[in-house]
Amino acid sequence: MKFTCDKNELGSAITKAARCCAQKSANPALEGLLIEAGNKVTVTGYDLRRGIYASIDADIPEPGSIVLNTRLFSEIVRRLPDGEISVTTNKDFTTVINCGKSEFRITGLDPEDYPLLPDVDCRNNLSLPQGTLRDMINQTSFALSDNEARPVYTGALFDIENDELTMVGCDGYRLSLRKEPLERCDMEKGSFIVPGYALSDAEKICLDETEPVVIHVGEKHVSFTAGETVLISRRIDGEYLNYKRSIPDDNPITIKIKRTELARVVDRVALVILDKMKSPLRFRFDDGSINIMCSTAAGLAYDTCFCDGDGGGLEIGFNNRYMLEALRSAPADELLLCLKNGFSPCVIKDAAGGDSFKYMILPIRLKAD
Repeated sequence: MKFTCDKNELGSAITKAARCCAQKSANPALEGLLIEAGNKVTVTGYDLRRGIYASIDADIPEPGSIVLNTRLFSEIVRRLPDGEISVTTNKDFTTVINCGKSEFRITGLDPEDYPLLPDVDCRNNLSLPQGTLRDMINQTSFALSDNEARPVYTGALFDIENDELTMVGCDGYRLSLRKEPLERCDMEKGSFIVPGYALSDAEKICLDETEPVVIHVGEKHVSFTAGETVLISRRIDGEYLNYKRSIPDDNPITIKIKRTELARVVDRVALVILDKMKSPLRFRFDDGSINIMCSTAAGLAYDTCFCDGDGGGLEIGFNNRYMLEALRSAPADELLLCLKNGFSPCVIKDAAGGDSFKYMILPIRLKAD
């Protein structure tokens, strides 16, 4: 195999594919990158759960393939000077890398030992702008569970209906929801669950704001194609929470707040919370103000956030991290906190109207004063 390409383009492909390389595997080839030179140069990383391959243009006088150590190859390419880089392999898998005056000789592995990525049977396709999908992932993935005992909630639900995509994350204590129209959709109605680790990779390959990302949905796998980069992941099987029934809409108390102001107050009061004792924040909703207090073995903190609306003295406890993550992720400057009583969930939505996002946080039972 022999090819010549731009050093920065190769480095970008390596960075994308390396996200999916196995850290430790009984098959050493999975700990490396598969480099294939055909019509283009394709760099592949795969850990048997998900894989990424990225293709770049190159001058390819001798097609072929090789598996190279991920860390070593990526560090060599990263530190080489800008310009054209040449990669040549021989029959004993020795690989020579040249760029300018620099030359490296490293040993690769037999590409025949590298397993094939699964085929996505493409039963349904849909697409939306890369920037939109990236924002949706960023604004919902914080609510995914990390508890492998309930694997269905370690992923996000993709729910398609009426040419709209609704993405939902849930961990049993909070829920995040984002909704956006699709540019193209072959499905009238349907849903599937994408693992959180694959969503993190999909977010990072969506680098162009307006170019589309195409999602191919198969029976067992799902793929995301952004330009010359493709991510393939297993789907998660299971029954997801019925989010439409779970979000209450009969909340008589509506409080309008400035997102950043409330986030700053919550962040300040939470300074007295100790890692070993997860004390809740006590929210008291009065006329025109939200008074937030927390008392722990480290001390007591109290602060006020001004608002529009009257909570009638309602007191309710929240996990500080859950509230902060929802406030920081919300894609609007002014929000509505919709409440019923001290035992019902708090629903957060856009004060300007619309239903493009909703967050729900379950309260924490407060002890008596």
